[in-house]
Amino acid sequence: MTEQAKMTSDVAYLLKQMKAQDVRFLRLWFTDILGALKSIAVTAGGFEDVLMDGISFDGSSINGLARADESDLIAVPDTSTFALLPWRPSEQSVARVYADIMSTEGQPHQGDPRWILKNQIERARALGFTFYASAELEFFLLREEGGKYQPIDGAGYFDQDAAALGIEVRREIILTLEQMGIAVGSSHHEGAPGQQEIGLQHMDGLRMADAIQAARYVTREIARRHGLMASFMPRPVANVNGSGMHMGLSLYQDDKNAFYRDDAPLGLSSVARAFVAGILSHARESSAVLNQWVNSYRRLVPGTEAPTYISWAQTNRADMVRVPACREGREQSTRVEVRSPDSGCNPYLVLAVLLASGLDGIERKLEPPAPVTRNVFDMSAAERSEAGVESLPEDLGEAIHRASKGDFLETVLGPETWALFLENKRLEWADYRTHVSDWEIERYLGVL
Repeated sequence: MTEQAKMTSDVAYLLKQMKAQDVRFLRLWFTDILGALKSIAVTAGGFEDVLMDGISFDGSSINGLARADESDLIAVPDTSTFALLPWRPSEQSVARVYADIMSTEGQPHQGDPRWILKNQIERARALGFTFYASAELEFFLLREEGGKYQPIDGAGYFDQDAAALGIEVRREIILTLEQMGIAVGSSHHEGAPGQQEIGLQHMDGLRMADAIQAARYVTREIARRHGLMASFMPRPVANVNGSGMHMGLSLYQDDKNAFYRDDAPLGLSSVARAFVAGILSHARESSAVLNQWVNSYRRLVPGTEAPTYISWAQTNRADMVRVPACREGREQSTRVEVRSPDSGCNPYLVLAVLLASGLDGIERKLEPPAPVTRNVFDMSAAERSEAGVESLPEDLGEAIHRASKGDFLETVLGPETWALFLENKRLEWADYRTHVSDWEIERYLGVL
């Protein structure tokens, strides 16, 4: 069967399915350069044409997709991502598919974050690897009180009774995601008041990025239905832990976990060690993507569980990279956990950058430094220096500086997309530097 014939067959099958489920609206989802989810809604009369040929739109109106002089783009549905939106009525229902962004000549648009990730996944495939990822998605549930948003509870890690509303909201989120075909492993109350965590199970890298986008959308929708706000802001509440998005990463080769070797230290193969080394070697410049907001660096401070140093370990959660201990009989679940990304990131770009970093380590046969065996926060500056432990950027300005000194992110994102991303971040940093906060007014106005 030719590719065109297969496409026609897939579309015909999907049209029958949509008719049987009384789908009246089809939303095409795609993502801008900063991770904001975008949507074009198509009505029933246009389903067949759009599923076959896509739909044109003005790309210059989407952050990072195109300049005004090359604005015509086409959103082409990925029919394999079809899912109903379960919270909408079953009659005259609404469905969604993810869309790939194409040029009018039918070529992948290089500013599409989904294509950027696909490009790195194809690079891994050329090296013989299949890329898998999982995600621990942390967020706050907030309630408006007196014109301000406050956490819905005062609960802490794994609390039950005091977190009853959060438990109910998480239950609805998980059931909705499962109806959409997204597997959830676990959930619990996190350490800060009102803070929740939902763990998305391992799946291939592209599906994981899609799943993160869906999970954030569903979480906000379910929270809204309870009269709450769900926030993925890295640190929306002062003096408590922020919200991370720990990523579990693995490579498979011939259906076997390429990260595992039973006779190696920590059970890590040379492939896994090189992958870790690659992530560590690009950590400083990658921070501009993994932690892309001014507020991201409110989370990355000493004394919390968020990493501030470029180090790796097996058990210590203060390090940027952790290799979770693997139970006997579960060796094929060996993975590398990267703990620095936050929940406000663009998941396509984060996974693309992490995969590119790891593959670079594999291609260059890099060897990581010795894993840290102490709490890196308890080490002196001299001890960290002796162990080869460097610091992550302390703010967005430093992250921009580190990223712009090299060409790694330009290579991964592509020159035009990287230039647009960098321009956006520089504008954000410049705007922040001229802002005078309430903290400064309260602290200085009456005494200086």
